[in-house]
Amino acid sequence: MELLFELYFKLLKNVNISFQRSLMEKIQWQHRLIGITGARGVGKTTILLQYLSKSKLSRNESLYVSLDHIWFSKNSLLDLADQFSKSGGKVLVIDEVHKYANWSQEIKNIYDFYPELRVIFTGSSLLEILNSAADLSRRAVLYSMKGLSFREFLNFDQGLNLPFYSLETILKQHQEIADEILSQVKPLKFWNQYLKQGYYPFYKEFGELYHQQILAVINLTLEVELPLLRKVDVAYIPKIKQLLAIIADSVPFTPNISKLSEKIAINRTTLLTYLHFLEESGLIYGLHQNTEGVSLLQKPEKIYLNNPNLAFALGSNVDIGNIRETFFLNQVNVSHKLNLPPNADFQIDKSTVVEVGGKNKKGNQTCDYYALDDIETGLNNKIPLWLFGFLY
Repeated sequence: MELLFELYFKLLKNVNISFQRSLMEKIQWQHRLIGITGARGVGKTTILLQYLSKSKLSRNESLYVSLDHIWFSKNSLLDLADQFSKSGGKVLVIDEVHKYANWSQEIKNIYDFYPELRVIFTGSSLLEILNSAADLSRRAVLYSMKGLSFREFLNFDQGLNLPFYSLETILKQHQEIADEILSQVKPLKFWNQYLKQGYYPFYKEFGELYHQQILAVINLTLEVELPLLRKVDVAYIPKIKQLLAIIADSVPFTPNISKLSEKIAINRTTLLTYLHFLEESGLIYGLHQNTEGVSLLQKPEKIYLNNPNLAFALGSNVDIGNIRETFFLNQVNVSHKLNLPPNADFQIDKSTVVEVGGKNKKGNQTCDYYALDDIETGLNNKIPLWLFGFLY
């Protein structure tokens, strides 16, 4: 266990706390069992280390471990918790739980048998906490972590402290909010940079190699996490990659399931299952006309990539209209349900209909609001598209 403490102290020494994600304030850290899931690269490890760095715990009262460390090839998580508790430990932070075969059962045991410990764990967006072998749903408080919002990107990149706003506030007070933001920064100056390379926090670390790193993240998700967490035969991974490439070339993609299954040479049920896996992985987003009772095998009406950065990394359809819609969908769906209305782009929470476009977008009588690109401030029901990046 001394080795794990040594590695933890090294990580803690180097963690940067100058910029923190909005999720940091939303997590109720006092709970005994907290789970954070999210796609690869969105910053789960960083937020854990930042929390530990800010905590008032003494040096040996907290411990961060990653379950992909070789130490766990000969030692169990339960043994670690026992030793940690006996040495006065209070907060055990466990990263990459999906890399450990019996993670759910052992975390349940730790929760039941070591009430003095608070446990925080993270895992892949594919992690099935509610359907795991051990029933953690009644014990764990769960959070889903996304990539950087446009607001977070501006704060991270420019050292700002811009607040987030609720959707209702943005819809009703967008002119006042835009004026306040514009007094501190010119959002459109950084807009294209964010769309190309600003969603994943590692953009600063990799620079010009950012899109290559995104491709590496995609490959690890498909080649490692799908076989591990969804039991997909590795022989079928090339077909899933082919499916993702077809979607990327045609987004927003209106799927013809029969033609698509014929092209990829898999049956309809398998194809729909793969689409579901890609969405769970944080790579695509399926938009339905009705979000009620959507089943695993229900065909989405439209398919988007999860975020604009993926389009540039995959070298796919970077049509500006598609990028705008992808941005809007990516930012709004974090806290709201979206579906496809009959005569517009999006409907939010079954009520608010929004059309997305450029500043010269023509009116549509069925729309409540317009999210428009290339404008700094809006008027009446016309709202700057970039402002929807301030929802978290």
